[in-house]
Amino acid sequence: MATTALRPNPPATSSPGKRRLHHHLRHAAPALLAYLAVRLTGLLVLTLWAHHRHHGVWPTLAIQWDADWYLGIADHGYAHTLGTAHNANNLAFFPLYPYLVKALAVLTPGTRASTGLAIAVVASFLAAWGVFAVGDHLHGRRVGVLLTTLWAALPVGLVQWMGYTESLFTAFAAWTLYAVLIDRPVTAATLATFAGLTRPTGIAAAAAVTTWALLTARRHPKDHRTRTPRLLAAAALAPLGWCGYVGWVGLRLHRWDGYFAVQRLWRNELDGGAETVRRIKVTLGVDPRPHLFLVLVTITLIVSTVLYALSVWDRQPLPLLVFTGVLLLIVLGSGGVYFPRARFLLPGFPLLLPVALHLTRASRRYRTLFLIAAVLGSAYCGGSMVMVWPSAP
Repeated sequence: MATTALRPNPPATSSPGKRRLHHHLRHAAPALLAYLAVRLTGLLVLTLWAHHRHHGVWPTLAIQWDADWYLGIADHGYAHTLGTAHNANNLAFFPLYPYLVKALAVLTPGTRASTGLAIAVVASFLAAWGVFAVGDHLHGRRVGVLLTTLWAALPVGLVQWMGYTESLFTAFAAWTLYAVLIDRPVTAATLATFAGLTRPTGIAAAAAVTTWALLTARRHPKDHRTRTPRLLAAAALAPLGWCGYVGWVGLRLHRWDGYFAVQRLWRNELDGGAETVRRIKVTLGVDPRPHLFLVLVTITLIVSTVLYALSVWDRQPLPLLVFTGVLLLIVLGSGGVYFPRARFLLPGFPLLLPVALHLTRASRRYRTLFLIAAVLGSAYCGGSMVMVWPSAP
């Protein structure tokens, strides 16, 4: 009796979505590898420094300062009353990160602190990918890689691998801006909503999307049947995360200005930059021996202002200018604590675009020396920030 030969099943082909993801990931691989190398260098320096001072690396990254506040929210929730104590009300901290820690801790081994740190590290790679995507879209792959490397090598870059919200917020902000650049208004607004639930400066991402959407709708009124409704929807959706949390705090405290009352207890009020100018004068001109970290913060604020002016001169796309402009306005105009302001500016990666563009035009030798100095400087500053500076980074 004749038998038919068994034919092997044809190989399964991946879906178009998976193929596109694989292609984009391969395209971004040099930037992600550069990011990993920079951050591992910083982690190595911190590990050696901590070992020399008999400190543990994991507690330093996972459970100190703001990380402790977020873990407290994940464990016990938010306060129900305003109170009168300064720097004591956890309603000042936005909810997405701590609730994400609480939700994922059920599914992952280890403590909630481990989960929080893992979220920050994973989010940092998503952020690096988004930073690369923006640079690559605007100026090509080389600028994207350089922009990502520079963002990784910021003086306070160690925070990207701490139990803080900066990495998660930067991820949302970067992909929000990328979605705007490729004309995906609803996607951009959705991501901006999540950014608004992550940090108080999430309003900067919302402002970028809303401003772009409204101006674009006004410039192209003939698209009223197709594109304009999506733009108007995006303009309305983008601020909902930030406004939603601020409104919820008001309802929880039974006063319309509840969130702002909490911020006053943390001494975070806008004063037009008076406190910033005063601290810069004290650090650079009055104090004979200012702390290195305060000098670093001061230089970061000054350089960021100069880089914003260069960004305007370079005519960056309006959404990027709005995002970094609002971010700078909040950080420089605050009368609150001074020392964490370099960290507050960490999500403002478009400010680094003028530097990345300059490096592409520089000689290879100059570019290599600059990047090595930036990476080693970041590693040293990160170690000093958590090993020497006595307060929160």
